[in-house]
Amino acid sequence: MTDDNVVRASKLDTTAISDALDRLGIAGQCLNIKPLDHRFRMTGRAFTILYGPAGMPPGTVGDYIDDVAAGSVVALDNGGRENATVWGDILTAIAHRRGIAGTVIDGACRDTHLSLELDYPIFSRSYSMRTGKDRVQVEAMNGPVNIGDARVDPGDILRGDSDGVVVIPRAHEDTVLAAAEEIDALEQQIRHAVSDGQTLAEARTRLGYHQLQTRRP
Repeated sequence: MTDDNVVRASKLDTTAISDALDRLGIAGQCLNIKPLDHRFRMTGRAFTILYGPAGMPPGTVGDYIDDVAAGSVVALDNGGRENATVWGDILTAIAHRRGIAGTVIDGACRDTHLSLELDYPIFSRSYSMRTGKDRVQVEAMNGPVNIGDARVDPGDILRGDSDGVVVIPRAHEDTVLAAAEEIDALEQQIRHAVSDGQTLAEARTRLGYHQLQTRRP
């Protein structure tokens, strides 16, 4: 069954969604989370995993991938740790085969070559070769997580492109998407107006460009 709001989000750049989030006072920008390849595009509902430092004996880094539905985005909160990876080539291969939409990591991944070869979208703080085994462990699954200083709850929409990742909270997604669509349409009008000979200043003033993202009463 088609998820209409995921389809709507997939047609919008993260910049328009970010401006809509600002207008609504929602902190949904996942800061410092970047794509491995700037051509990556990703949209889907979040399947969340929370990691913590490994105990004694250490717990598992997780065998959750078979529980993730096709079209979902795996959101891994490793507390911003870049000294221990929580995603590698085995997970990439399975996720790609299962039709998972992508992976977002507040932390690091590894085996980046396969992501690039398969065109499987990964967004993370960084990457390295150092395993997370015996360094971190799964603390919780399908609960709230923190991705780049933004709260992500299971089922929230995650949208990623060349500029990074935004989260659209489920409780506000209709309002956020409507605002983002309005912003996107007005920016398109500005481009057309400039192409038709108006100055940028004239077009921006007439269409209210400088207030597009401003909080409204």
